[in-house]
Amino acid sequence: MAEQTQGAVPLSAVIADAATGVALALRGEGDPYALSGILRQSDALTSAAVRVLGADALAPYAVEHRAAPVGADDEAVVRQALAAYPPGADASQVSVWSYRGLIEASHAFLPAGAQPWPAPPEAEAAWVAGDPWPKLSHRVSQVAALALPGLAPGLAEQLAARTDDLARGFVRAVRRRDWLQAAGLGRWLARLPDAPPTLGLDSGLAFIRQMGGADPRVALHVVAAQRFYGRGW
Repeated sequence: MAEQTQGAVPLSAVIADAATGVALALRGEGDPYALSGILRQSDALTSAAVRVLGADALAPYAVEHRAAPVGADDEAVVRQALAAYPPGADASQVSVWSYRGLIEASHAFLPAGAQPWPAPPEAEAAWVAGDPWPKLSHRVSQVAALALPGLAPGLAEQLAARTDDLARGFVRAVRRRDWLQAAGLGRWLARLPDAPPTLGLDSGLAFIRQMGGADPRVALHVVAAQRFYGRGW
């Protein structure tokens, strides 16, 4: 998507900076988080970065008892991203779910302002039951931002039926040192009920943080699993 049109290297740097800012806010470190303070509306890559991060751009606003208020500039940044990169007719299910998650997070965590937020698009979920476990694990890791509390409840309910398969994918990703996939799966497993006790999810997430935490998106998934679900620290 945007990484192809804007150029992977500069966009990757913007995404990394934004992911670092989100992770710091979830840890309670640094200044009070403001999306518009990290990704400015005037930056040409801002909309693409928000679209890639999806609901995680708003993750700090899901923290209970957050002291800093949400500003109108944050709303403007999100609206700009939603308008710039809607999923097309041929978009992948991952892209549609990511876009839907950003809209759901906007409804949940940001004020509507003068205009209401758009309705979330329909997102097909037959793949949850039909995908073999390696493909399922890959897709689920790509929509890890939807593992925020309260988002995508229908998807979470369906994924709960495949917890064992996701656990299998988590172990495989760790063994392959695919830290981003492992962190995304671990984050979902932290949200879902009945993760196998034999999985060692807490120690696994701690290991991923140690080995892959230099990647800001890996660090974000791990800190989100800890902040919202108390897993992995």
